[in-house]
Amino acid sequence: MPQFQTWEEFSLMVEKLYLADPMKAHVVLKHRHSDGSLCIKVTDDLVCLVYRTDQTQDVKKIEKFHSQLMRLMVAKESRSVATETD
Repeated sequence: MPQFQTWEEFSLMVEKLYLADPMKAHVVLKHRHSDGSLCIKVTDDLVCLVYRTDQTQDVKKIEKFHSQLMRLMVAKESRSVATETD
């Protein structure tokens, strides 16, 4: 399970993983209050990508990236459902 040191590298790999098979992508966010760290894990059950941070600026990047990814997932779901009902 590769753990990335830079946000740019992680976000690029997540994008590739998601675009390869959007239906298998899973995202998990985990916050540890005791040490103030946030961990984001993205997996397709074959590849698991992890990024951990305790920096406020990285937390804001994760929050923005996560919301964009969720919007993309919802949009693809709604389009495929709309296509099936037509």
